[in-house]
Amino acid sequence: MSKSTPIPSETIANVVAASKTPRQVSEQFRRLLASGYKLRADGLAKSDPTKLLRSGYTPKYEIELFSTRFFLCNLRISHELKVMPAYVLTVPPPRRGKPTIFARIFYKDSSLVWRSATHYINTPDEQWIGKGAVRWQNKPGARGWHSAEETTNLPFEMQAALDDISQRGPRARNDERVLFRILRNAPSDRIWPYQDFEGPREKAMKVAANRINNNRHIAWFTDSNDPESLHIEPGFEPDFNAVIDVSTSRSKVYGGEIKKFRIASRNRRIQYLFVAGPHHVWLVHPQTLTVELSSYGLRTIDVFADEHMAIPGYEFFDNAGSGEVDDQIPSGFAGPISPFDPDRADASPWNERMPVIRAFRRSKLFQRADTGELPLLIETQT
Repeated sequence: MSKSTPIPSETIANVVAASKTPRQVSEQFRRLLASGYKLRADGLAKSDPTKLLRSGYTPKYEIELFSTRFFLCNLRISHELKVMPAYVLTVPPPRRGKPTIFARIFYKDSSLVWRSATHYINTPDEQWIGKGAVRWQNKPGARGWHSAEETTNLPFEMQAALDDISQRGPRARNDERVLFRILRNAPSDRIWPYQDFEGPREKAMKVAANRINNNRHIAWFTDSNDPESLHIEPGFEPDFNAVIDVSTSRSKVYGGEIKKFRIASRNRRIQYLFVAGPHHVWLVHPQTLTVELSSYGLRTIDVFADEHMAIPGYEFFDNAGSGEVDDQIPSGFAGPISPFDPDRADASPWNERMPVIRAFRRSKLFQRADTGELPLLIETQT
């Protein structure tokens, strides 16, 4: 693909894990390494990445998306996070030699979305997972550089498969070493990701045809403290008659069954993910439909939108006013405290007043969610 050629887009159904046994996946992975494929890790296993396999990080499941292969290990718990060690094999391969397989860390965020961590800070005072690109924020009470966490959200197309895989295998065991074995260990003041994360994104975004809405926000609030003031750029609104796929999982934190709805925008340039539980509905930051994935398993093209459009059902809230917790819910809109985390509050008072959430609840899509009578949109775009 030349520097001026835009990345193609494709609308597909949710992918599923390959119908292989854990032993078959493991053996296939080892055959790739034996045939000359290079394994790379950025953490303590960097000098001898194959030590990961000898330490029990053997893949048991496989997902393929847009010709990128993902080899997944059994779920672990690390620093209270649900963590899935992963190996990412992207194509096309380099011009010379065998392609590289990258060891990565996938983890589940409070929004119930799986992410790919960029690096790790591990000091006596702090354990922090790198959360992708960094952008300047200039809002009342929030001036400075901050992580654009949505840039680490794995493709919506594989979220259902990751939910499924995370429920397989033995009960997740504690593993406090997996993060710094695999992830690049960063200085305590580094929130910026490294060049292997930023490089592919910078290259992709140099092509003007790749830019969504010319890198302008597709959604914003005309009043930063009024959820009803959300405005979406014409054409980029979710089309509730364009359902790409629906998946079901469960969450103890959110009280039971969770449904995730992938919905295309009216202009078919981006996709939305609505998450609905027994008591909550929220929106995940929208993504493109582009097919290029980086070595982190992530899309290389961003969709810019106000972060307050995508607040999870429960989000951080400085309940004690100590300043030690970073408020993520706009002032005055925090609901009851989560029964599972005293630092998180119910964001429904904000989310339920956004016009896009109200429209979703009124839609036939939401009303028919339990009937299975949902016509799905599956089309190919180039």
